Amino acid sequence: MSVYTVHEPPLRVDAVLAEPERFSFVRDGFYWWAFLLTPVWMLRHRLWLVLAIYLVVTAGLDAALLRVGASVLPIVLVGILISLLVGFEASTLRRFTLRRRRWRNIGVISGDDLEDAERRFFDVWVRNAAARGGAPPNPFLPPAQSAASMSETSGVIGLFPEPGAQR
Repeated sequence: MSVYTVHEPPLRVDAVLAEPERFSFVRDGFYWWAFLLTPVWMLRHRLWLVLAIYLVVTAGLDAALLRVGASVLPIVLVGILISLLVGFEASTLRRFTLRRRRWRNIGVISGDDLEDAERRFFDVWVRNAAARGGAPPNPFLPPAQSAASMSETSGVIGLFPEPGAQR
């Protein structure tokens, strides 16, 4: 099972409620495309600041290695190691960019794949909205309120299914 963080975009000027079709699910784990095609992956996900930092760091390291007289092998090895680091930290880089754009992290969910995680998240989101009698602004309440509110509405705390609920 993969673990995803769920991010809600800032409300648009004319919007009153959250727009669930714009939510972003970021998977934890290694990203092969971020490792294999690092700059292209950064462009694809619109990580402009991350791309600029990556280009400055790699150019600086390449220049420093050339200045000390390193051969091509260490330069290529350093490039591969930087790409490997980006592959491991790709989800962190995406979350950093979303946070800079004022997206809110509204929860963590697990699922076999993205579709399963989305389904599980929105099941909880809609159920919490129905329990509150309104539109679902946020399925995961602040920590100070979560235990009391969840026990009042469903009697279950956490991501466990409700007793007797259909699967």
